[in-house]
Amino acid sequence: MKRMGLFMIAVCAAAGVLFAVYSFYSTDQAIYVAVDGSDRNEGTLERPFQTIAKASAEAEAGTTVYIREGTYKEPLVVQHSGTEHKPITFQAYEEEEVILDGENLNAADGNLALVVLEGKNDINIEGLTFKNVTTGIMDETVMGIFITGSSSHITVKNNTVQGIKTWHKEGNGHGIAVYGTDSMKDINIIDNIVEDLKLGTSESIVLNGDIDGFAVDGNTIQYSDNIGIDLIGYEGVANNPAADYVRNGTVQNNTVHHVSSFTNPAYDGEYSAAAIYVDGGKDILIKKNELYENDIGIEATSEHAGKYAENIQMTDNLISNNFYTGIAIGGYDEERGGTRNTLMMNNTLYHNDMKDLDGGQLLLQYNVHDNEIKENKFTAGPSRIFIANFFRENRDNYLGENMYYREQDKKGIWIWKDEEYNSFSAFKKASGSDETSQYVDAEK
Repeated sequence: MKRMGLFMIAVCAAAGVLFAVYSFYSTDQAIYVAVDGSDRNEGTLERPFQTIAKASAEAEAGTTVYIREGTYKEPLVVQHSGTEHKPITFQAYEEEEVILDGENLNAADGNLALVVLEGKNDINIEGLTFKNVTTGIMDETVMGIFITGSSSHITVKNNTVQGIKTWHKEGNGHGIAVYGTDSMKDINIIDNIVEDLKLGTSESIVLNGDIDGFAVDGNTIQYSDNIGIDLIGYEGVANNPAADYVRNGTVQNNTVHHVSSFTNPAYDGEYSAAAIYVDGGKDILIKKNELYENDIGIEATSEHAGKYAENIQMTDNLISNNFYTGIAIGGYDEERGGTRNTLMMNNTLYHNDMKDLDGGQLLLQYNVHDNEIKENKFTAGPSRIFIANFFRENRDNYLGENMYYREQDKKGIWIWKDEEYNSFSAFKKASGSDETSQYVDAEK
């Protein structure tokens, strides 16, 4: 830690305020933490602090906190903000293995989290492992990383989050949770591993509320019992109801697999967990993700009546061997909202509906209109259903240039406005699918 001044304490008696100025730092300040350090040390590489709490209290704009290898049984509570050109960074030192273990966490306001970042800006968290946050209490929400308030310009990168578990049937847990209670911008969840989670009715990675501008890119989410990536609106999270939805972001280059609610006691054996779920979000690009052996590959709708997932682009995704369906749009019943102005283009949907649940490769549900479905490749699973549409509210949707691949002698099935078609020509006529769409033998 580079010191450029002496420790000072100044008292402003008239205002009754105590100011503690510990040091003046250079622009590129470094603080070090090690399990065998001491909080009476200077926080240098040779004389590191012992606790992350001490380092967080000392870190100011432009500081990098380097954490040495070992297990720390304490949370990281971010206490100060960085600035646009001088963020505060918490990271593992030279890729050493650093574990924050939640075994001894105490609940605060009903939350148990290993990282708490509330109302702070320009913060980076990199290269750390967060694990073992568990509860059996319904009213405690367990989380690996919790970002809330008006926090902006946040990057969470190259971390591992594992073993976050609620054992209560009606409990809640998150691997990484971002809740925009006030305006948030520039939220980046990049190249993390999120795994081995028991989430109750919640999600592995979630962005919820007033978030305008985000990237969820390059992450691996695996072996969890509820939704992989969730982008939510209209749940009353934001203080400004008009801005209570996630928008203007990307979800790309993620791998999500073995995400299923089947064993989750909150869902009574349902296969309802999506790898990527847009629930009321807007203006979102979902691109080049690999999604396999989940319940649903991608789902986009709103769970709130009169609200929509809209302007969602799903392009170039590889979606295979999911249990219920590959892509689902629209509300799951007539009490929900819907999906509009959404593009599904150049996706490969292969052998989804593996549990023969009539979800097909593409599931169109309630209140689906003004969407484009084009240039996709469909290969049916055991149900032989390519497109399943059991609601009649479907309108003004364009289908064009799609390829439907038959395998061996298995006849394909299309369900359109609750009518089943075994003939591709009859389906095209009923759906208004253009003449460039084809039904051909699968490539060998």
